[in-house]
Amino acid sequence: MSEGPIILHNQTEGDLRLDKFLAENLDDYSRSYIQKLISEGEVNVDGFPIYKKSELINPGAEVEITIPPAKDTTLIGEDIPLDILFENNDLIVINKPAGMVVHPALGHSSGTLVQAVLGYAPEIEGVGGVKRPGLVHRLDQNTSGVILLAKNDQAHQVLQDQFRDRIVNKEYLTLVDGRPPTPQGRVEVAIGRDTKHRQRMAPVLERDGKEAISEYFTEEIFPNHTLIKVSILTGRTHQIRIHMAFLGCPVVGDTIYGRKKPTLKTQRQFLHAFRLSIHIPGEKEKRTFEAPLATELVEILDLLRTGKEGVPEHD
Repeated sequence: MSEGPIILHNQTEGDLRLDKFLAENLDDYSRSYIQKLISEGEVNVDGFPIYKKSELINPGAEVEITIPPAKDTTLIGEDIPLDILFENNDLIVINKPAGMVVHPALGHSSGTLVQAVLGYAPEIEGVGGVKRPGLVHRLDQNTSGVILLAKNDQAHQVLQDQFRDRIVNKEYLTLVDGRPPTPQGRVEVAIGRDTKHRQRMAPVLERDGKEAISEYFTEEIFPNHTLIKVSILTGRTHQIRIHMAFLGCPVVGDTIYGRKKPTLKTQRQFLHAFRLSIHIPGEKEKRTFEAPLATELVEILDLLRTGKEGVPEHD
């Protein structure tokens, strides 16, 4: 099943490199993969095929990219319990636990969310591509909370379009070390690959990465920590973790972008996708889905509220 063609328009006021434009608008695909598709003739600009990745596209240009079908896979459903928040004929909304990988990848061939959903709802097989059936967005392995999957191709397109057009409201709760420089604010810092650690992301200059925008609001203040609500206007890999660290208040338990030794006793990062609002097929008004905080996160907040901040974990 093909995942294209996808039609995009350059809505900026200046010329843009073709590969950079596509990478900024297609979060699910790497820039190197997009460059490969350009060289293979899968990209048209204003109706003409373009083979040069550095081609400049004018304001208003229409860009069409065809994503080849996903290759066959041996992905099969598994009998894994799911915390289902909502379900109808078009989608299923799940409260994902921390520790569960969303889809199979190197080192995670089983026990993933999509395999659990395939076991529960086999009809999603092949929806949106056989490699990641039903998926329209993702959460980090150690982030809990709301995630939705489409149950048919029409719903998958409707939902995926909203994520691509940035009209989905996504709100997270995170506990950070210290506190941000202001009680509320907006972070506009581009994100790209860390040049020293290629498996990580990092804040970079705009020309070297993808636009990333987060808005944050202080919910509760503790002596050494702050509970923050974050709304993300873009969906970059590790966006909240990177932006909070950039502000000098890294996410508690994030040993990659934050402190190597967590300041509180926790086996995971304190990051939870607690609310998501989106138009679901057949409804005019947005529907909002919420996932309660995981028990282990509630316990951390209870300790802080009683003045007991727990014992730091050892490396």
